[in-house]
Amino acid sequence: MNTSALKKSIVALLSVFIMQQNSNAQEHRYDPPWNPSPESAVNFTIPGIDNVPDLYGDIVDPQLVVFFAGNQFMCIPELITAFKKQHPEYERIFVETLPPGILAKQIEGGSITIGNLRITHKPDVYAAGTNRIQGMKEHLNKIDTYAFNKLTIMVPAGNPSKVTGIKDLAKPTLRVAMPNPAWEGVGNQIVSVYNKIGGKQLEKQIMETKVEDGTTYLTKIHHRESPMRILYQQADAAPVWHSEVVFQKLLKHPVDEVAIPNADNVKAKYQIASLKNAPRAKAAADFLGFMQTKEAREIYKKYGFETP
Repeated sequence: MNTSALKKSIVALLSVFIMQQNSNAQEHRYDPPWNPSPESAVNFTIPGIDNVPDLYGDIVDPQLVVFFAGNQFMCIPELITAFKKQHPEYERIFVETLPPGILAKQIEGGSITIGNLRITHKPDVYAAGTNRIQGMKEHLNKIDTYAFNKLTIMVPAGNPSKVTGIKDLAKPTLRVAMPNPAWEGVGNQIVSVYNKIGGKQLEKQIMETKVEDGTTYLTKIHHRESPMRILYQQADAAPVWHSEVVFQKLLKHPVDEVAIPNADNVKAKYQIASLKNAPRAKAAADFLGFMQTKEAREIYKKYGFETP
């Protein structure tokens, strides 16, 4: 092989290698964690395999443990930073932002396993939608309200499927990412909108017929999965909380929103309480007090929530 041919071969091989690397990067270009990660000596977050975005902070010997309903994950870094500034005595805080139904099971069962990691921390504070909070009242102390939210429809940028409203989710060819009502409180809220707009027939079409044929996908963890299915072109529409779209747009991810009229929408109320058996009761009380401050409410407003 002459020098010219050898150079061409090397260039071709390098081109293939670069294309493969770009392709691999593209596969994970929208993967979480979407929040800034806590500082550490080593950051070993690997897209697609070693990535635990809904466990936040210090898991070893925490001075405060908070369970937040997952769709508030975008607020957590700023909330914890602001709380630590007001209460510098709390250096190690551990937060979970899993679906509220999963967190409720964890509270009642005492543990959760994710991959090879088993967590047995008892939370000091639990925050979720009012229905879930009311269902857990036997475990909770005084309950406070701190934020509100509304539903919307997330679609890919430009809305290529021309979704105009909730009724379009029943179209046989439209791929829907739908939160599973079994553990996502938002799922039941969305189903109530289906009934308000189109009765049981609309609910059955979206939640039974389309689930059976695969055009409605029931998510495992909607506050991460629904946006990802939109971003990776696996879904044409996803009913979500308004805050989800606000956050994805702040990240400059290619999503758009189809608003649900107020007359057909629901308004979720988020409540927070300390656990009756909170291992760190003083820290729990301090955090509940912080959640009623103007600073905490401004953080929620930034991400599309309403506050009292």
